[in-house]
Amino acid sequence: MLLSVGCAAALKEPPPVSALQHDAIGTTSSNALLQEATEEYEKRPDVAAVRRAEGLCLQAAQADEAGTAGLVCAIRAKAWLAEREKDVKVRTNLAVSAVQAGQWCLRRDPTSPACKFWLGVALGLQARDRPATVEDGLKRMAHLLREAAKDAPLLEEAGPERVLALLLTRAPGWPIGPGDAEEALVLARKAVELRPDYPPNQVALGEVLLKNDDRAKAQEALARAIDLAGKAPAASDPDAPSWIAEARAFLQR
Repeated sequence: MLLSVGCAAALKEPPPVSALQHDAIGTTSSNALLQEATEEYEKRPDVAAVRRAEGLCLQAAQADEAGTAGLVCAIRAKAWLAEREKDVKVRTNLAVSAVQAGQWCLRRDPTSPACKFWLGVALGLQARDRPATVEDGLKRMAHLLREAAKDAPLLEEAGPERVLALLLTRAPGWPIGPGDAEEALVLARKAVELRPDYPPNQVALGEVLLKNDDRAKAQEALARAIDLAGKAPAASDPDAPSWIAEARAFLQR
């Protein structure tokens, strides 16, 4: 997440959903497309498979013009790709298109915690590579994550609390941004309380504890993350190796 400052609007009028993907739409049902997308996404860390999943999700979003599942699915895939993309232009395009998909998601269902959560995630990704959107984008991100945490605290394994904790840890503080290391620690502990066996929650707690200069407890949380990610059920998750690598990187700081 970028820590520099900007003043451009983070949200603009998004293009039609049909413009967010380039594959032809056939007669396959939305549910069938989502099932196929799930199967492709489960092939992580195969980047090509996740790209196929992204396209299938967007096709599903077109096939069901009132639903949000395809858009949520697409943002998840775009976020995964953006986090691992080294080319800044490609990464920026992924982030911007994720924001646009999130806007459509909320237009289709303004009350959806999943839409709020994933639009928040997308705004954070966009801020990293479009510095002008940092000030507006991170404030909107914090607001969306707070709403998602209030309405669906267990979403994405306590995702709203976890991601908000990381945002408040990494972002600049007032008056520029929403950064607040002390509140971040409260939120990170809440995420662990809600889903203690989910490794990314322990990794997030470790990062936040380091920010709060509590190295001993940070090491405990990070070691716990590595232990959890190395055994069932978490070890079967395709992202488990990346969780372990992230935790080890923080331990070395």
